[in-house]
Amino acid sequence: MLKSLLREPLVHFLLLGAALFVLDVRLRPAAAPAGTGEIVVSEARIRNLAQNFRRTWQRPPTREELEGLVEAHIREEVLYREAVALGLDRDDTIIRRRLQQKMEFISEEAVALAQPTDEELDAYLKANADKFRMEPNATFSQVYLDPRGRAATLETEVKRLLDTLNRAGPAPDLAKVGDRLLLLEPRYQDISQGELTRLFGTEFAEALVKQPVGKWMGPIPSGYGVHLVRVETLTPGGAPTLDQVRPLVEREWANARRQEFSKAFYDRLRAKYAIMVRMPEPAKP
Repeated sequence: MLKSLLREPLVHFLLLGAALFVLDVRLRPAAAPAGTGEIVVSEARIRNLAQNFRRTWQRPPTREELEGLVEAHIREEVLYREAVALGLDRDDTIIRRRLQQKMEFISEEAVALAQPTDEELDAYLKANADKFRMEPNATFSQVYLDPRGRAATLETEVKRLLDTLNRAGPAPDLAKVGDRLLLLEPRYQDISQGELTRLFGTEFAEALVKQPVGKWMGPIPSGYGVHLVRVETLTPGGAPTLDQVRPLVEREWANARRQEFSKAFYDRLRAKYAIMVRMPEPAKP
């Protein structure tokens, strides 16, 4: 029961909010009205300033630099309090947007604390199978034939070349066979059906992944002409296992949880307000 409770994003949000509150109390004293109160720069705040300097410059600050950091912090606090007292934080689009981003950051951090189990990832994979479906993948060789000027002899030449290639073994000298086209390679390795479609067209890509392995076949038409092909390896497409696409599933699961929790977080906050929208009348033509 406790383990299940600790996995809930709302619990993560509450814990994160409490941690941020404690940290803010330690590092920033309560704001006082303009021109009154005191500004206390605590040891914790000074250590934080020094740590930020070290992360930036890869060395600790000198005494003079540290005093400069403290004075800059005091200046920031003084100007901040005076600005708040004058109401300069109100109706400022940049400030409003920054505060909105900080609230969204808090909700996103709560989700980031959650780590999915294999059962959750597997369930997400099955529920979104189309998103992760793998395309067929092939390694193949091809011989290009330009059909222009071959209308009467193409069929005969195809049969002759197929017979020659299949008798030549698995590694014939393709440089001496077919026609040259600089855009095409004689061999393609581990290429997906989508990439085949981009290079050769839909008809060629769909036909290639249906060819038997280890035998020269064809002709298969493409946008260039026709091809004789020999598929060396073919990995069929379909639904992958979790191990095959785990990083992608983890990323998409986290994005979905972030969106889900962000909406729930906003809906809970919005429900606290009575909202009235007075839409202006449409302008008369």
